[in-house]
Amino acid sequence: MIFPISQGLFQYDLIDHFAILGVSIDAEQEEIRERYLKIAYKLHPDTCRTYTTDEKKRANQLLSKLVNPAYEHLSHDLSREEFRLVLAQMGKAMGRDLSKITISSEPARKLAQSSANYELAYQKILQSLAIDQYTALENTYQKIAQLSELNLVYLILTEGRGNRKTTPKVFISQGNTNQSELVVAAVTTSARTKSKESPLEGYIRRAQASLDENNPAQALRELRDALRQEPDNGICHALIGLAYLRQNQLSMARVHINRAWKTSPQDATVIRCKRELDKVVNSKIEMPDQKEQKEEGERKGGFWSRFGGKKNK
Repeated sequence: MIFPISQGLFQYDLIDHFAILGVSIDAEQEEIRERYLKIAYKLHPDTCRTYTTDEKKRANQLLSKLVNPAYEHLSHDLSREEFRLVLAQMGKAMGRDLSKITISSEPARKLAQSSANYELAYQKILQSLAIDQYTALENTYQKIAQLSELNLVYLILTEGRGNRKTTPKVFISQGNTNQSELVVAAVTTSARTKSKESPLEGYIRRAQASLDENNPAQALRELRDALRQEPDNGICHALIGLAYLRQNQLSMARVHINRAWKTSPQDATVIRCKRELDKVVNSKIEMPDQKEQKEEGERKGGFWSRFGGKKNK
């Protein structure tokens, strides 16, 4: 589907699935599902009773061509996490290159000018935009564009916060009333105390504690924040893989632990997580062999052996 949007993340030939559903980049599976069900109820031909025939047709097209594919992408753990990693890399690149990014919506400019509580501001602005995202259908694409610009600014601010050596400073130019330039300038901070625990170390420490307490969901939340600082950190990926392993999500565990193994094969944490993954994988491989042996025994014992008895003569 060709999107009539050239703002926010869409300008990088990227479909912003989070903006389409009106959920934050940090949204978890349950929140994404609840939001999708609300939108689907509003747009489905059987339930969008407030629309005319033409509006019902437009609503159905939005549901089938826009909303359903976005939910399909974000409802799967693997594709959702891969998408988040792509966004984290984009934020890192934009912060590193000090790029000038044109923004045209007031909500994005408001977030860019927010103080240290930009995460709270992001959530509030996002909710205000999403509340009527699919009410007036003629404005839906405009709302998605604004949400995507908001996501773009949030990624830049998050990456600025994630850099241990720099803090973000955001300026908005006043040259054009319709468009503003968001300039993220990295300002080196000089008052860092070496003895203090770095934010990354704090995330990893709390994640390990959560894993020790058998709380992989909390560990994942800590580690996702950690990856915003260092998207290629081997320890973070290894622990994320371990958390997924504790949740019996083998495919996601493989993605992260194998990535950690490629970047940090000598790290003790990575080695430990790799061993746990291999142990689970090997146990999965053995199961078909055991099944074959059982079937072979049944064939030798005849049909009645399957029921633990013998045929009466």
